[in-house]
Order: sequence, then C-alpha cells, then structure tokens
Amino acid sequence: MKGLSPDRLLPTEPKALEIARRLYESVRDLPIISPHGHTDPQWYAENEAFPDPAQLFVIPDHYVLRMLVSQGIDLTELGVQRRDGGLTETDSRKVWQTFAENFHLFRATPSRMWLEHAFQEVFGWTKRLTAETAEEAYDHIAERLVQPDFKPRALFERFNIEVIATTESPLDDLKWHRAIRECDWRGRVVTAYRPDPVVDPEFEGFQQNIEHFGEITGEDTFSWQGYLNAHLARRAYFKSFGATSSDHGHPTARTENLSSAKAQELFQKALKGTCTVDEAEAFRGHMLTEMARMSLDDGLVLQIHPGSHRNHSNPVMDTFGRDKGFDIPTRTDYVKALKPLLDAYGLEKDLSIILFTLDETSYSRELAPLAGAYPTLKLGPAWWFHDSAEGMRRFREMTTETAGFYNTVGFNDDTRAFCSIPARHDVARRVDCAYLASLVTSGRLNEDEAYEVAYDLTYRLAKQAYRL
Repeated sequence: MKGLSPDRLLPTEPKALEIARRLYESVRDLPIISPHGHTDPQWYAENEAFPDPAQLFVIPDHYVLRMLVSQGIDLTELGVQRRDGGLTETDSRKVWQTFAENFHLFRATPSRMWLEHAFQEVFGWTKRLTAETAEEAYDHIAERLVQPDFKPRALFERFNIEVIATTESPLDDLKWHRAIRECDWRGRVVTAYRPDPVVDPEFEGFQQNIEHFGEITGEDTFSWQGYLNAHLARRAYFKSFGATSSDHGHPTARTENLSSAKAQELFQKALKGTCTVDEAEAFRGHMLTEMARMSLDDGLVLQIHPGSHRNHSNPVMDTFGRDKGFDIPTRTDYVKALKPLLDAYGLEKDLSIILFTLDETSYSRELAPLAGAYPTLKLGPAWWFHDSAEGMRRFREMTTETAGFYNTVGFNDDTRAFCSIPARHDVARRVDCAYLASLVTSGRLNEDEAYEVAYDLTYRLAKQAYRL
C-alpha cells in the first residue's frame, strides 16, 4: 500500500503548499494537550497490555460500529456484548476478519485516516487492510501489543501527551485516578466532572442515582439544598484529582435561571418521575446556570455539548446499551437558549464556558457572534460528526471572521480510541496550517503572524482555555 502522503490535507497550490509545509513543521512535534476525552483511566493505572486488535480498534469504536451496522452487519457479529448476556461473537479474530472484509466502507472517511495513521505510525503495518491481509495484520498488531513499548503508559509517552483529561460520572469513586496518583509513573491524567446521571431527570435510574449521590456525599440529596451541596462536594473531590472542567451532554442548549422555589418544585417532580418533557428540559437548563454559579466559586471550566439525540434506536439501546453509534445530531438554537445563563453570568470575566455544536448552520449565525461578544464564551472545536478535515476547515471559515482565533480553544480529540489521538491531532494541525497558509497567500495574514497562530491553535489556547 502506498504510505501516508507527507502533504496530506495541505494545499495543492505551490505557494500555499510551501507556506503550509513550513507552518506544519513548526507545530508537528509539539506536545499533545488532550483536555477533553473518554479514554479509560484504568488503562493508565494498571498499564496492562491491550487485549487484541479487535478489542482495541473495533469493538469500542462507535464510529466503526455505526458504519458497519449501516451496511447490515449485526452488532453481535462485531463482538458487542448484549445487556441480557445473550450470544455474541467472542472470537476476536472473526470480529477482525469482518472488519477487514468491510474496510472499504471507510474510504474517504475520517475513520479511515485515523485507522491507517494508527496502523502505520503506531504499529508499523503498511499494507492495505483487506479480507486477504486480515490475518496477517491481526498477527502483526497482536505481536506488538504484548511488547512493553505498546502498553498504555509507553504509548502515552510515545504520543507526546503532556496531559489528558478523562470524563467521569459524579458517582464514580475515581479509584483509577487515585491509583495513577499513587504510582511512580508521572504521566498527567486528570478527570472531568460529568454530572448528567444526577442532572437529567430522563437519565435511566435517575432516582437511584440521586440516592447514591447522597450516600457518597453524606448530604440529603432529596432536599434541594442538600442536592446542591452534594454537587459542590463532588466537584471539590474531582478537583482534588486534577479536574479543571465540568462537562454537560444535554439534548439542547436551553438554559434557565429559575427562582429557588420553582427549581425545588421541578426537582421534586424529577425525583417522583412525574416531569413532563418540557419540565425535564427546564430542570436541565436551570442546572447549567447552577453549574455556572458554582464555577465562579471553584474555577471549573463549563463545557456544554448539546444537540445530540442520544441512543436514537430504542432496540439497540435496549439490547446493547448506550454509546453504540446511534447518537444523531439535531438542530440547535443558542441565541435564545443561552440568554438566561448569559443574562446572569455572561459578562463575568472569571467564568469560562466552552460551547460545542453538532449543528454547523449555527457557526456563523449564532455561535461566532455570541463568542465574539461575551467574555465568558469560547467556541469548542469541530466536534464528533464534524472532526473531519472538511469539518475543521468549515469551522475556521465560518467562525474566524466574527470570533477570530482567540475566542476558540484549539483542538480536543474527545475520543475513546486511544491510538487515534495522535492521528486526530495531526489532522487538526495540518488543516489549521493549510487554512493559515491560504490567509497568507491571499494577503489577509502576515507569515510571521501565521506561525504564532499555528502555535496557539496547536498548544497554547487549549492549555489556557482549560486552565491546564
């Protein structure tokens, strides 16, 4: 197979290409700042070898799963466990063979680029993955996975990761973060506070989650004040393990700034399971404002990840559980939705709110103008369905003219797929350098400024925005 092109994603026009090459060389080897993601802290705590290629690249990757399922392949054929313990494929070689036979489905997708980067740059596999090469590829990768240089901590260091943030529920005891802190390895792995299970009245097991929330904090979480106190306690606990941010995966960007009496009324309805759909949304919206209020006191950066209809397929959710590739983007309003929160705290210079979107139509119409005015707001990078080369380019084109570069926060990979991290950051660096080169050649940016911006987008802005 022809290797990865050294000029991939860079401009084809000769003058712009030369400038982009120089810019890319200046940032290519900078450390990776990964301020938001979903890798498993147990990997770094125990430092055990990854089990096999299928369990590393196929079974946990919802990008891979959704493409294969869309072509009629059942999740059981891909080794995904059923919630009821029913039969599913347990032979990782068979799972890998199915993946390889269908690898052509990923042509021109971001997943193809990430996977081939990992195969070639991490594992040294340079042939094309096909039905015929599947067994050879499996053996090649499996032989390396048992070597010390391919254990999680060694890869963390080889990837040049300066810091990585995982994401945990407030009900998590953070035992793996404690183990990392107490071991003699010095890799920096921090947590982030994701309170959805105890903030979303529609989250499965909400009432039981609130009860457990009280048990682990010693607060009466069935009272409004006790519930808020429990959040404060857990946020402080997460900060003790390095957390610098909270993260909120709400269906919409709606915020509310309700009276205490109204908030208590909705909370009691949530506990009883009697909230209407609108009341559940109002409660989630009010809790974003409460979290902003808490952030002013404890300094956690507030991330809002709205606009996904999560677990869209009821049959898949019922059979296999969450996060199996059936989260679907929705239209998202920000101007009206964020107004209650921004009226309360939008001009607070000590509050940092990072906004994400799955609705690209909102970039130039809503998000860039909001971030270009309110000092609390910054724009998160192209996210999830749009963290492709094209999506990253569109993000820059539609936000820079109104928000500039410095109301954005660089790049974060937001991934569970550990070996894709260097690939994702490399794509972002190449796309940004290509965009900056186009600004230089069209006379909109001086080349010396482009070097500064490239460094900032690659490294400084993420550290600054996430207070790392």
